[in-house]
Amino acid sequence: QVQLVESGGGLVQPGGSLRLSCAATGFTFSSYAMRWYRQAPGKERELVATITSALIGSSTIYAESVKGRFTISRDNAKNTMYLQMNSLKVEDTAVYYCNVIRGGTNYWGQGTQVTVSS
Repeated sequence: QVQLVESGGGLVQPGGSLRLSCAATGFTFSSYAMRWYRQAPGKERELVATITSALIGSSTIYAESVKGRFTISRDNAKNTMYLQMNSLKVEDTAVYYCNVIRGGTNYWGQGTQVTVSS
């Protein structure tokens, strides 16, 4: 079965960096687009970044709010997706989730908390 496990969250000061990881099992990782979402308290879950499948070149797409600061990537040999987050802002505070859509079903990890605070 599909499993997604996020890690790498934590507490960081404004301007700092974190790298999130999402380890995937249960499907052919390289064949699927992968996404990072986040959800801040009291807000709807929002799409942060997408990376397409390796089959079509692993192209990347970012929300305007993170463009130029975040980088999504994937290591298909390790079945792992990453989100490098630089120049973090207080408003980046949220639970970050990785996501894959397989067979019309959305799969989510358990999330990892990112808190940006001085």
